[in-house]
Amino acid sequence: MPDPAARDAAEEASAFSHPAVAPDASAAYGDHPDQVVDFYAPRDGRQRAPLVVALHGGAWRAPYDRQHLTPFVDFLARRGFAVANVEYRRGGALPRQGGTGPVAGRWPDTFDDVAAALDAVPRLAAEHLPQADSRRIVLTGHSAGGHLALWAAARHVLAPDAPWRLPSAPELRGVVALAPIAHFDRAVELGVCGGAVTQFLGGEGEFDVRARHADPALLLPTGIATVVAQGRDDVVVPQAVADAYVEAAAKAGETVGLTLLPDVGHFPLIDPAADASAVVAEEIAQLAF
Repeated sequence: MPDPAARDAAEEASAFSHPAVAPDASAAYGDHPDQVVDFYAPRDGRQRAPLVVALHGGAWRAPYDRQHLTPFVDFLARRGFAVANVEYRRGGALPRQGGTGPVAGRWPDTFDDVAAALDAVPRLAAEHLPQADSRRIVLTGHSAGGHLALWAAARHVLAPDAPWRLPSAPELRGVVALAPIAHFDRAVELGVCGGAVTQFLGGEGEFDVRARHADPALLLPTGIATVVAQGRDDVVVPQAVADAYVEAAAKAGETVGLTLLPDVGHFPLIDPAADASAVVAEEIAQLAF
């Protein structure tokens, strides 16, 4: 059996080996440089294509931006989708005092941005990507972006005092979350991404208060079709996190689909050279078409 760390490193190297793909159009949804959406037209020329809104991962940390997701985004465009690739504010590039790496996320800025971007996408797509059918939107996201996709689909069940709450469910065909950080307590237990979840919420002192606004496992049921795609051999966000989210959904009376991919780790899900990405595209198509 291959060494899990070596396998993960090889899969990451493959996913990150593809050159970035420039968008067909870009639009700002705010004044900050990170408040931008890149649009990719369907490569088959269709005029009314389902719109996939994609949120990149990277543990909500600054070194990872939307560029690493562009080969996968282009792969979806080549499969006949219109795609919106969303950027958002992440943690600062410098570690906190005593820390060893970039901080995960910015509270509340990361959530402010994702909410604003999702609210703006239909309007921006109508102007910059007329091929997109905003009546058929599917959210997808990888890792930390998977968390944000699940969260964005649950804004209507946020507490009344949450600034991002929607009065009714967003108009989505569904969510396909890829190895998402979907259950905060389980992720913390497993030390996912070097304690990124606790950092994201501002430390242990803020965890419980902020988790009720941020943890997808506490925002159930949503009433929105949801699928989690997960590699069985993922050592970055292990299957146990997905299992815990699916179990929480079941306890809340909701069925969440779980597609488990054997012999797949964390990064093949967004690697256009890997078979796993074709599985992801099919899951999106099942909701979109």
